[in-house]
Amino acid sequence: MLAGAGALALATTATVTLANANAAPAPTPTVAKLTPAAATTLASQLKTGAAGAYYDAQAQKLVVNVVDQAAAKTVRAKGAEARLVKYSLAQLDSARQTLKARATIPGTAWGVDPKSNKVVVTADRTVKGAKLAQLTKVAKGLGDKVELRQTKGEFKPLIAGGDAIWGSSARCSLGFNVTKDGQPYILTAGHCGNAVQDWSDQQGGQTIASTETSKFPGNDYSIAKYAGSAASIDHPSEVDLYNGSTQKITGAADATVGEKVKRSGSTTQVHDGTVKALNASVNYQEGTVDGLIQTDVCAEPGDSGGALFDGEKALGLTSGGSGDCTNGGETFFQPVPAALQATGTKIG
Repeated sequence: MLAGAGALALATTATVTLANANAAPAPTPTVAKLTPAAATTLASQLKTGAAGAYYDAQAQKLVVNVVDQAAAKTVRAKGAEARLVKYSLAQLDSARQTLKARATIPGTAWGVDPKSNKVVVTADRTVKGAKLAQLTKVAKGLGDKVELRQTKGEFKPLIAGGDAIWGSSARCSLGFNVTKDGQPYILTAGHCGNAVQDWSDQQGGQTIASTETSKFPGNDYSIAKYAGSAASIDHPSEVDLYNGSTQKITGAADATVGEKVKRSGSTTQVHDGTVKALNASVNYQEGTVDGLIQTDVCAEPGDSGGALFDGEKALGLTSGGSGDCTNGGETFFQPVPAALQATGTKIG
């Protein structure tokens, strides 16, 4: 189960410098209409000098934040829209480091929102009294680089005891089928791997895979090697859409803010939403996880480890969040490319 889409070629408009002083100015490069996949590819090419980027799905364009005209010129020449902002990524990252040092409080999360050019800090319902006062003081001290919000839910890893991939004490969702040294593996969440050594595809069933590597907190990924007869059967690179069909997954990709995505999990099946922030940090009760994808996709206990994808691209593994699929909420995902690199696995 996975997702990947080939990046489309990006057109750029050349400009001609005219020697005649009375000549009309060179035309401004055209902002290209891009698919999410093409926007992601372009964003990776424009990181230098940029202060974050996001995909405008309605206009089908990539908007890149810059802090000077030189960077703006480079962005426009590549076919994206340049947007002058107040703070660089370095300045926003400095604010994140201050939050980490002074306000790492269970029940809080923060990530850079390129649309507002701020670090958005969220406190769940457990953050109150002296802890909320501390968080508020630190946030106010960082000025308009930070925006503080509160959510009615509670940030927690979405693990439960139900069906999908089962352990003796917990249930999670299979993220993606991957391979390592030619052998088949399951890629899922680290807090799932921490809780379960041997996995089954039904409650109380035979072991189909055993956890080999698991990282949580800090990161949130684990791999389990298929075992016994399960190791010799085909494990397609697909995501279950829970409607009798599957989504083929051909590769992994980094997410882009503004990208429309889908999540598949064993509790709530398939839901969609939008990427809101990247490189987010979540302070669970169990510890802090950094480098996450923040979305407005809903999820519930048992969806942990499930697939976040866009078309054929695998983007993330369900980590945790707040809310549910009745009232909504926010969910965080471990990026798949980082998990693949760390575990030495690959899609398919």
